[in-house]
Formats: sequence, C-alpha cells, structure tokens
Amino acid sequence: MTRNNDNEGLSFTSSRIKKIGILTSGGDAPGMNAAIRAATRSTIAAGREAVGILRGYQGMIDGEFLPLQSSDVSGILQLGGTMLKTARCKAFRTPEGRRKAGEQLKAAAIDAVIVIGGDGSFTGAWVMSQECDIPFVGIPATIDNDMYGTDYTIGYETALNSVVCAVDKIKDTARSHGRIFFIEVMGHEAGLLALNGGIACGAEVILIPESKAQHDELQKFLEKGYRDKESSGIVMVAEGDEAGGALHIAEQAQRDHPDLDVRISILGHIQRGGSPVARDRINATRMGIAAVDALLNDQKSIMIGLDNDRIVHVTFNKAVKMNHSIDTGLLEVHNLLNGM
Repeated sequence: MTRNNDNEGLSFTSSRIKKIGILTSGGDAPGMNAAIRAATRSTIAAGREAVGILRGYQGMIDGEFLPLQSSDVSGILQLGGTMLKTARCKAFRTPEGRRKAGEQLKAAAIDAVIVIGGDGSFTGAWVMSQECDIPFVGIPATIDNDMYGTDYTIGYETALNSVVCAVDKIKDTARSHGRIFFIEVMGHEAGLLALNGGIACGAEVILIPESKAQHDELQKFLEKGYRDKESSGIVMVAEGDEAGGALHIAEQAQRDHPDLDVRISILGHIQRGGSPVARDRINATRMGIAAVDALLNDQKSIMIGLDNDRIVHVTFNKAVKMNHSIDTGLLEVHNLLNGM
C-alpha cells in the first residue's frame, strides 16, 4: 500500500491515456453517482475524454458506451443508485467474455477504465488488465465496508444511517407491544452494518459472522435479561450469520421460549437506496479525482482507498485476496453497556 502526497488535485506527468471509461459494477451503493461525476469532470479538466460504460461489465462486452460531457453529470450528486446502471455479468468471468470486452474497448479507443464497485468487480478488473494490457483503477463502493486496505467504502455511511432510522422506528412499536424484534441487515461475510447499527440503536444483542460468542449472549438475554430489565428488545442480525439469518434464529428462539412475543423484520434493499449522506458524497468525490490522477500518472491495477482520511493506493491483488477485519472489541463495549 502506497500513500499519495497531501495534494489531492490533479497532478500528472505526460500520459498516453486520452480516453477514460467509467463503469459501476456489482451491487449499487449511495454515492456512486458522486464518484461518476468527479471522475468525469476531472477527466475533462485534464484534457481527456470521458466515456460512461453502461450496465457494468455486461455493457463493456456489448459495447454500450456513452460519451460524457460535464453537463451530463449535472444534478446527480444527491441521487442514490447509479446513472450508468449496474449488473452482474457471468460472461465476463470467462476468457471469451473478457476478450470480447477488450475488443470493444480497443474499437472505441478507450485507453483506461475506472471501476466503481467491490471485490468481485476488482477481481474482474485485475484479470482483465493482465489479459488485455489495459490499465484499470478501482474505487471501492459497497455498503458492507468490507474491502481490505481502506477504512471506508462508498455507500456505507448512508446505509448505516438507513439502518439506524429504520430500527429507531421499529423500537417504538416493539416497546408499545412488549415484543422482541429480530432485525436482519445486509452483510453476507462482514457484520459491520449490524455491529455499528446495533450499537447506534441500543440493540440488546448483535449477531455477526465474525463472532460465535454472541449466540451465548442471545440466550442470556432471552432467558433472563428480557425479564429482568426490558419490556421489549432488539436483536440485530447480519444476514451472513452462520446460524441462518434472522428468520431461522427467531423461529428457534420462539420454539425455545414460546411465552415471548417474537417478530422479524428484514430490512433488505432499503439499505442500498436513498440520497447519499454528506460523507459519502465528499469521499466519493475525492476518490473519483484520485482515480483519474492515478491513471494519468501511469498507475494501474490499484484501488483508491482511505487510510486515516488520507488517499492511498492498494494493489488489486491485496484488495481482493486479503481479508478485511473489524474491531470485534466493539462487541465488548456493547455487552458492557447492556449488562451481559
């Protein structure tokens, strides 16, 4: 991992790159449009051409290219989702699909590509850059905030706020009826949304893939904590928890404790949508500019990240191969505050 200098404006040497493609891939995340806007306008400011690639890698294979002017990205900063659309593309996982994508890029005279997405998107970019000799730079955008080498991914802050807002409302009805709600949030392999969302909402129990011990805390709460100190309760569950998610865990809890009034709420894709909060807009803008700067300084196969709020470059092989870890010590803080 290498660190940029403190100046985050464009500063590049002479580069052969004249036209830069921009695509969004994988799951959408609030703030993607801010990154598209920044990458487009900084490309134009550098005297290069910006081209939007529609529908991710599928659009690259199909040659769905859209020349972008500064006016084309006006009014998108505050919008959720992605103006370039996104898709998951099975064909791109094959050598034939990537070869066709490379031919389309060369036919359109696209010299380099900025990929806005997660680890799966960067894996494809890494392989593609090796096979087709086209530089790729990634901008991390995933609400799970689970990428190695960066403290932050675009969309996480907005998703976390969406979780907190939804759970605060559920707590009102839980308290009114004396119910225990099992609330499932996104996070197949990473429980950061559940962890920080649970702490922010005062959940009684938090279940995440990174910790098996929390299931003991759940049993303590159901057997004693609920009756001793609560008239209701919130159990926050990351969808990737090994016990099977909120539905399975809640059903087991109801079987074990038939006297409890148990309810289930799966927040689902509501976490992906909505207008991005300020931090997602600002950091997406910084990363978009940094991605263009990296390409024009002959960088390739790297992800733009943030380390202690400073722009860093992380090689694709590290970003996609190494595991992201979370501070499970926060669970101790949570348990302490809940008297578990």
